[in-house]
Amino acid sequence: MKHPTTEECLKLLEEYGTPDRVKGHCRAVADTACRIGRALNRHGHHFDLELVNAAGLLHDIARVEERHWDVGAAFAEKLGYQQEAGIIKVHMTYSPFHPLPQATETDLVCLADRLVKEDRYVGIEERIQYIIDKAISSGHPEAEPRILAKKEELKAFVHDIETEIGMTIDELMAHGYAE
Repeated sequence: MKHPTTEECLKLLEEYGTPDRVKGHCRAVADTACRIGRALNRHGHHFDLELVNAAGLLHDIARVEERHWDVGAAFAEKLGYQQEAGIIKVHMTYSPFHPLPQATETDLVCLADRLVKEDRYVGIEERIQYIIDKAISSGHPEAEPRILAKKEELKAFVHDIETEIGMTIDELMAHGYAE
């Protein structure tokens, strides 16, 4: 199945009217997910990096809409991008991550979305604190225990990836292994 290229995704974001700040976030998520995917592929995995890139770029295309995951998924599906639509649809609530040997492109995009704040990779601690702060300021302090439980799940998945690739994701992102 053909996936939209980076250029095609950026054009779709522009045509949809996705705000620049959201486009920056989408670029950072795609970059992070692809770097992790490339590192894992060097260790015997077979992630479809074209799918990872497209889904990362498009995951928040409808971010300003109510239920943006459903709206964005319907938009991608209408264009014939079923696999991207599937990832977009679940990215907000995706859980649990698959064990690394069974990990999918969805795991990579959802992981990257949880490691990127605005338009840059920040890692688990800063991103999760941002999510907690946002929940509290939105009047949902009861969400904190659930977010912290999801953080532990996220840390376990990251640990498995780091063990597999022989470096931390922080190191991978800092060294710019974009190959």
